[in-house]
Amino acid sequence: MNLIALPAFTDNYIWMLHDGTQALVVDPGDAQPVFDALQRLALQLSAILVTHHHPDHTGGVAALRDATGAAVYGPAAERIPEPLQRLREGDGVSCLGLAFDVLDVPGHTAGHIAYYAAQVTVDGTAAPLVFCGDTLFSGGCGRLFEGTPAQMLASLDKLAALPGDTRVCCTHEYTLSNLRFARAVEPANDALASYQQACEGRRARQQPTLPSRIDTERAINPFLRSRLPAVAAAARARAGAAAPADEAGVFGLLREWKNGFQ
Repeated sequence: MNLIALPAFTDNYIWMLHDGTQALVVDPGDAQPVFDALQRLALQLSAILVTHHHPDHTGGVAALRDATGAAVYGPAAERIPEPLQRLREGDGVSCLGLAFDVLDVPGHTAGHIAYYAAQVTVDGTAAPLVFCGDTLFSGGCGRLFEGTPAQMLASLDKLAALPGDTRVCCTHEYTLSNLRFARAVEPANDALASYQQACEGRRARQQPTLPSRIDTERAINPFLRSRLPAVAAAARARAGAAAPADEAGVFGLLREWKNGFQ
């Protein structure tokens, strides 16, 4: 398999997975980068996977479906134009000879889902892969537009429990800004400092910082580390005497801090 991050808009990635003949794409907010890649690589589009309803993830779906006949899959509980196969946790998708399990990961939106494949061979390496939309970013997580801190914390716990070598295919190039925030939260985290340096090098070479890995995110992402004493203390320090003691409350403080971070 070949895994490609197709740039779209200012900082989106449309993920394309292909076997040299057939392809699937994830969250095509813009159809044109997909059409260009299909033509350049002489591919037929078989499937479109959608994680949530935001326009920068769905804007190109209709044009691609109409032009290629690709099957469309998306969340059961969100407003996405028909026709599509609606999915929730426990469902699966089979395409390109791969089996994807659907995970419910609400928080960014109320019905957000992710697609997890237990083994995909890319560049000669077999490893799991998750298309997680805007739930988990490298060094960060999505804003809570429709969900609660407790929902997002549970969703991130679910993703963090995946095997450590799982490739994390999120849909925005937010990594460097996320890592600047992470360093403010955990300035003594050596793994974070090393990862930040590596990602800065990739961006200087105009390369994506993605995909990341679950074990990397466990080591550097403050939103997967919000229960650790140093991270929780940093979040509570922002709220002073009014700081909540419960885990979801601390996570909410961390997310609010990130919302206003410059």
